[in-house]
Formats: sequence, structure tokens, C-alpha cells
Amino acid sequence: MNILLVSRIDDTEALNFTKNLAVDLQSSGHKVNFDSETAKMLGTSGLALSKAAADIVVIVGGDGTILRCFQQMKRQIPLIGINWGDVAFLADIEPSHALAFLNALPQNFVVEERMRIAFFNNGVHLGDALNEALIVTTRPAKMLRFSIDVDGITAHQFRADGLLISTPTGSTAYAMSAGGPIVDPLIQGFLLVPLAPYMLSSRPHLISSKRQVRIKLESVKAANLVIDGQRTVELGTDDVIEIKQSKRPALFVDAKRNFFAKVDSKLRHL
Repeated sequence: MNILLVSRIDDTEALNFTKNLAVDLQSSGHKVNFDSETAKMLGTSGLALSKAAADIVVIVGGDGTILRCFQQMKRQIPLIGINWGDVAFLADIEPSHALAFLNALPQNFVVEERMRIAFFNNGVHLGDALNEALIVTTRPAKMLRFSIDVDGITAHQFRADGLLISTPTGSTAYAMSAGGPIVDPLIQGFLLVPLAPYMLSSRPHLISSKRQVRIKLESVKAANLVIDGQRTVELGTDDVIEIKQSKRPALFVDAKRNFFAKVDSKLRHL
């Protein structure tokens, strides 16, 4: 199997584990490469994620490393995460099980698709999010005014510190911390969670991805759109952000872990 290894680069132990894992996988008959950033830290050659062609991408890191990889990949490749973070909801295997799992993985392994959200401003594609995008003011401690249109009808208007637009996958990330529900990742929908809203009546909404959803900024304050914590886009004071289900879902190697059992296990460590 052709495997691309990616490590978090701020952790020496993670880098050493990734290096040793590469040796073990090659000894098992796999073709192994590093992504360019990992390779640089290890003093060897590597491949840019944006140009990589592999059967599987194996990431040693937490959710931040996994989200960074999805943002950099131009073509989505099936990915599996080895947990080297604090909680890492997106990582399915532990370091001690990694080699055995990868050696036992069949060529025709099962792939699970996770929806991503595509963001547009006046028809211009701003990017896709696997977890969430955050609309927040560029001036701390200042509120923004939002209007949410669903199928051409104004469904909600409110003031808040910001707005999270989350996928079901991202419901266990920032959205959960902000009071949103945990959503089954098989559901296709947009989770909208106001951050510190001025009125208690401003509650999270879960909206079908089949609906037409637009978010209007109605504030004199400038704002930023932050996608998966990896990319920041400046917004105007009267921009209209259209959200759609991305045509390019994220691809995860199915590790046969029940979503709800995994969430319960990880929440017990918070």
C-alpha cells in the first residue's frame, strides 16, 4: 500500500514515532513517503500534500493537524488519524495499535465520507470546512448583527459576539463548547451556533443541507471568517455569505469505531 505519513511538527516525540513507524511499515512491504513539512523536520525529502498521490494518508497528531491536512489536500485522499493530541475527536487509533491496524488494513478498505461546508461570498468560493467556520469581529469585545435567511425567508436576526457554522463532524469541537448539540455525522446539515448572543432566544439551529442558507452581516464593524482554524478571510460590513454542502467530502478510513461510543469515551477524558 502507498502510505503518506504526516506528523505534528511541534512535538519531538510525535516526529520520532512517525519516523519509526515509517521504518516498520516499509519493513512490512508498504511504500512510505512523508509530507514535505514532516520531512523537513526529519531532515529528509517529502511530498507536498497539495500534490500527493497515495492510497492513504496517516496522520500522527491531534485534530489541528488533521484539519490542516484536509485544508492542504487539493484532492481528497482517505485519511486515518493516530491520536497524539489532548482529545482528538477526529483521530481513531492509538499509537500502540497503529502498526497492527495499518498492516491488517485490506486494499479495499471501507471509506467513510464526512460532509464539508463550502462558503461563498458574492459567488466567490472562500473555502471548505470540515469542522466549522467562525464569523467574528476584528475588534475584541464588540458584537455583530446577523440575519439568517433560509430558502429566501429571514428565519432569525440577532446580535452576538460571533457565529459558528459547523458540520455534524464539527459538532464535537468549538460548537459543543459554545452550547451546541452533538450531531450524528451521518446527518447532512448545517449547525449554526451563536456565540454569547445578546438575547437568550437566540438558540442553535440545525438546518438541512438541502436548503438555501445565507448569512447576512448587518453591522458597521468589520469581521473575519475563520475556516477550520486554518484560514482567515476578511469580510465587509454588509457581506452575504452563502453556505452549501461541499462537492468534495472529507474521506476517512473506517476504523469500525461506533461514533457515539467514541464520543462518550473521549468526553470522559475532558
